[in-house]
Parts: sequence; structure tokens; C-alpha cells
Amino acid sequence: MEQLVEISKTQVIMAFVATCIESSARLLNTTYQEVYHRMKRVGMIERYIIPHYESLHTESRESIANGMIECLNQWEESK
Repeated sequence: MEQLVEISKTQVIMAFVATCIESSARLLNTTYQEVYHRMKRVGMIERYIIPHYESLHTESRESIANGMIECLNQWEESK
């Protein structure tokens, strides 16, 4: 019999963060490393994605990626 492995909420949220980064990178036609560094530079992961996980994860992947890119561009412009 297969044994199920439970993961913590923190692990679920970190997987969601990774999905946000990878989906955004695909739309931007760049690497996930580039998107991660851009998001990290403006504090978007800690100040936007993680705190708003509950509402963000209910959206479609495409909608999330589009919103992430729009937010990232705005945050970069304001810095």
C-alpha cells in the first residue's frame, strides 16, 4: 500500500511561490532565476505573495502570472 506524505502549510505556500515565479517567467519568456531575483529585489515574495497566499491561490495560473508581472513592473518602477 502506498503511504501518503503530509506536507506543512509552509511547504504548500513555498510551492505556490515557486509556481508564481515559474508561470511569470514563462509569460515573460525568461528564466525563473531572473524573475526570482527581480521579485526578491523589490520584496514582492515576502510582502505580497506570501501574505496574500489565501486569496491568490484561488485564481487561475494564467491570472496569477499576469497579476504577478503587472505587480512586479509597478513595484520596480516605484523603486
